[in-house]
Amino acid sequence: METPIVDFVEKYAASGTMRLHMPGHKGVTYLGPEKWDLTEVTGADSLYEADGVIAKSEENASKLFGCHTFYSTEGSSHCIRAMLTLAAQYAVRQGKNPVIAAARNAHKTFLCAAAMLDLQVRWLYPQDGESYLSCRLTEEQVDAFLAETGATALYLTSPDYLGNMADVAVLSEVCHKRGCLLLVDNAHGAHLRFLKPSLHPMDLGADLCCDSAHKTLPVLTGGAYLHISSHGPVFFAQQAKNALALHGSTSPSYLILQSLDLANRLLETWNVAEFAEKVSAMRRRLEEKGLIFYGNEPMKLTLDGAAMGCGTDVLCWQLEEKGIEWEFADPDYLVLMLSPAMTDGELARLESVLEQLQTGNEEPARLPAFAPCRQVMSLRQAMLAPAETLPVEQCVGRVLAQPSVGCPPAVPIVICGEMIDAHAVKLLRYYGVETCTVVL
Repeated sequence: METPIVDFVEKYAASGTMRLHMPGHKGVTYLGPEKWDLTEVTGADSLYEADGVIAKSEENASKLFGCHTFYSTEGSSHCIRAMLTLAAQYAVRQGKNPVIAAARNAHKTFLCAAAMLDLQVRWLYPQDGESYLSCRLTEEQVDAFLAETGATALYLTSPDYLGNMADVAVLSEVCHKRGCLLLVDNAHGAHLRFLKPSLHPMDLGADLCCDSAHKTLPVLTGGAYLHISSHGPVFFAQQAKNALALHGSTSPSYLILQSLDLANRLLETWNVAEFAEKVSAMRRRLEEKGLIFYGNEPMKLTLDGAAMGCGTDVLCWQLEEKGIEWEFADPDYLVLMLSPAMTDGELARLESVLEQLQTGNEEPARLPAFAPCRQVMSLRQAMLAPAETLPVEQCVGRVLAQPSVGCPPAVPIVICGEMIDAHAVKLLRYYGVETCTVVL
């Protein structure tokens, strides 16, 4: 596959052109990649008005993913904001108020975007005993909820941070039966398109979807895709660039654009399906040796430390001693993210370390049951209100103003505008949150 952005930049870098334009390093090497770091010079195209090399590269990506695909250099967060903008425009065109039904494990970017766009959000909650990072939904549950709320769009996070995948195919049928859009935050699942068969949301009926290409594909951090179904409203593809431009920087990174461009070629040769089979086989062997995993996403290994009778801090320490860094850990789960960029030797090393993990026979700590707090202000009202930051123990009866969670996992335990109760404080402390920013 051609790489038009990479080819242009390499030609420009070799031309000896005097760079009387941004960036200020002028192509001089300080860190390493400066000679390839450009701005919108003649011939380089412009991300939000693309009709040249960027447009050609996005056409190549669209062929790979089988839908309309557009680039972002600001991660899935940028694409989430654009998705919600398009969904809001769709509702207005239908003569309706935008109402988004959302699974409760949404990334905090969803909250910020909904607040900026002043959208109404109706939450679907996780099952009893489930981590706040997961929110598995049934067909019947969603169908009843859409009928009750009249939502114009359903927003899912799949795969979630722990590796659980929603039944997108079934839920898309429910949505479309109700005249409702399906939006999927597929930030952790760009690789799903390249499995056999594909498990990518766009192949399972989603209308709009975002991928963080950098999370699981050979792309620099910040590279992402906004996908639009070819079977959805025509104006989505027509307005996609405007929706992205509304929320995006006017200085997109050409280093990241080159990385997205080159990935189109690399993905023609990356055998994701074969690698996934190797991971699946390794997982089965490790399960036979007593390890317990959580989730069904094929490129994640999520260890259930509580079920194995030990805290994840013990598991993290053992991995660190062997020179292995994990993606995420909380008191219950330890997440390892794999990729076809790993060699067979690295897979063998990982398996050897995992099969030697010392677990235990401790009584697992009881995961506090998730219980939603009472919403007393809208997202927008709470986020824009004067606020102060207090220790969590002093926040009972106060209204949360800002998401009290870092990244990873960036999934709020309490929603902005909700009144914090004693049980919420227990949850926050369980997950290591020490302070909250609350409305004055």
